[in-house]
Amino acid sequence: MPGITREEVAHLGRLSRLELKDEELDHFAEQLDAIIGAVARVSEVAGEDVPPTSHPLPLTNVMRPDQVRPSLTPEQALSSAPAQEQQRFKVPQILGED
Repeated sequence: MPGITREEVAHLGRLSRLELKDEELDHFAEQLDAIIGAVARVSEVAGEDVPPTSHPLPLTNVMRPDQVRPSLTPEQALSSAPAQEQQRFKVPQILGED
C-alpha cells in the first residue's frame, strides 16, 4: 500500500482551511499513513461471521422503573417564580421568535 503523500496532506489541509508548514506536512503524512494502516489491519481481522457492534460487551439498562410519588403542586412549584403565565414559568424571549 503506497503511503499518503505530502500533496495529499496539503490538499486535506486546504479542504480543512488549515495552513500547514513543510515540517507539518511530513509529520502528518507519517501519522495519517499509520492510521490508515491500522484501519486496514482492523478490516482484515473483522470477518464475515462477526456482526458489527458498537460495544464489545452487551449493554443493560440499570435504571429503575418509574414510580408515581407525591410531588409539588403547580402552585407550590411556581410560588417563588419571578414571573409566571398559564401555570408555567415565564422567561425572557431569547431567540427573537414569536
